Amino acid sequence: QVQLVESGGDLVQAGGSLRLSCAASGIIFSRYTMAWYRQGPGKQRDLVAQISSGGSTNYADSVKGRFTISRDNAKNTVYLEMTSLKPEDTGVFFCRASLPTGRIYWGQGTQVTVSS
Repeated sequence: QVQLVESGGDLVQAGGSLRLSCAASGIIFSRYTMAWYRQGPGKQRDLVAQISSGGSTNYADSVKGRFTISRDNAKNTVYLEMTSLKPEDTGVFFCRASLPTGRIYWGQGTQVTVSS
């Protein structure tokens, strides 16, 4: 049974920092591209950051320079370090695991709220 469990979401003031974690089980973690998506209130789910199995990263323009994605294959965990948070970063953050074959798994999400 595949599980992606996010944690670390919280209420934080603008300018603050948070670290999200996503612990995976039931998959060969090191083979998967891992990503964080954000779904703001009334909005679609958008890609925030992605890290490939080889460690290559890419970021949404809105978070470049503020967010850092990393992975620890020994712990089957992907992280999202978020700094200089803005109210527009508010949303539910979802972890996604994917393979080039098209297999995709999602976590249940963790709420991040940034107050102004």
